[in-house]
Amino acid sequence: MDPVYWPAVEVPFWRREPLTRYVVLFLLTLVTTTLTGSDHYASYSIGFSDGPLGISAWDLVIHGLWYSIPVLAILGAHEFGHYFACVYYRVNASLPYFLPLPFFLTGTLGAVIRIRQPIPGKRALFDIGIAGPLAGFVVLVPVLLLGMTLSKVVPMPENFPGQVIEFGEPLLLKMFAWLTFGPLPDNQTIVLHPLGFAAWFGMLATALNLFPVSQLDGGHIAYAVLGRKSTLLTLGTIVCLVGLTTLVSSSWVVWTVLTTAMLFALGPHHPRVFDEDVPLDRTRMWLAGVAVVVFIICFTPAPIELLDLVPGR
Repeated sequence: MDPVYWPAVEVPFWRREPLTRYVVLFLLTLVTTTLTGSDHYASYSIGFSDGPLGISAWDLVIHGLWYSIPVLAILGAHEFGHYFACVYYRVNASLPYFLPLPFFLTGTLGAVIRIRQPIPGKRALFDIGIAGPLAGFVVLVPVLLLGMTLSKVVPMPENFPGQVIEFGEPLLLKMFAWLTFGPLPDNQTIVLHPLGFAAWFGMLATALNLFPVSQLDGGHIAYAVLGRKSTLLTLGTIVCLVGLTTLVSSSWVVWTVLTTAMLFALGPHHPRVFDEDVPLDRTRMWLAGVAVVVFIICFTPAPIELLDLVPGR
């Protein structure tokens, strides 16, 4: 049986906290994601046509819930995965803080929890780190499946007045698209239902968190598996991010800057745990492999691109 650590903490993890800040942030994020979802529903309804939408502004906001509810469920599952793992190991942690972001494609910056004390050991670190991505992934898969069935295939326009946003297609999305619609000719494309876009954002957030860098979930997992050798993986990941930004897609620039700043602020080495040299058990090693697979099928080299569909422009 794996040991369970019971560290002494100044403030017990079961203490009652004022819930106001959590509720306010959640409600604000619900508003911003619903308004963003209404824009996604409008784009989904119109496609590449220039015809009228045909529904009232209030109905459009209601349809925005197709995006906001599943995206909050995916983000919430991710953070509560971390939270309940912290509860199991009696690590003092906050409830999830949802982060609203108005006037942006996603309507949110995601969600975070605050861990208020050092994590006691390698197994606890691994379990807390991996619980979030796996919990979020379990929720996003059925959301993606349903969202793909509600999506539609439309012809690519020969001429379009201006630019459109193209979202990168992770392997998981491509697989579900093929299972739903089969192979598509070059002159057709899929317009994602807002439910599908919620799953797309969930896949992006999962992949970003699984990068093996510093205090990200992937950094915790990598350190638990590799120990101090994970520093080389962290540095190699930063090099890869710089390459993605300069050679593949400028949409990586923000994440590259943030992870590089994290590296300079916290250092390249993961904080040590007392049992650093104790190897993980076979089950956790298999789960680390699952995390690698989840990262691969949720990752896309060019998440967001602007395309000009008018020939010659």
